Amino acid sequence: MELPRTKYAKNGDVHVAYQVSGEGPIDVVLVPGWVSHVELDWEAPTFTYQVRRVEQFARLIRFDKRGSGLSDRDVGLPSLEERMDDMRAVMDEVGSNAPSFGAIPKAARWRSCSPRRIRSAPRH
Repeated sequence: MELPRTKYAKNGDVHVAYQVSGEGPIDVVLVPGWVSHVELDWEAPTFTYQVRRVEQFARLIRFDKRGSGLSDRDVGLPSLEERMDDMRAVMDEVGSNAPSFGAIPKAARWRSCSPRRIRSAPRH
């Protein structure tokens, strides 16, 4: 199966790498943990299986946080606000207004920063 193309959203001077896959009626943003790499993640069979399952019912938006993966690396230690702005830049780039979130280590922080841009995912 063909892998999604890596694209870049710009937040100020920082380029944030992201991929979009699937074509479902809802958007799911997969927020990375400490380390991520949108292209190398596909080499892990468990990851690929899980992503392909989500793609059956949603458009999946994945990104590398600034400082990791294919996003700009020499950016220092970003603040929470900068990380949220990076996520919003990706969401704006792909036209996502009310995504659900998956595998989120810091979901509560995002919800508190942008409550109007979040909706709950349907149960499958």
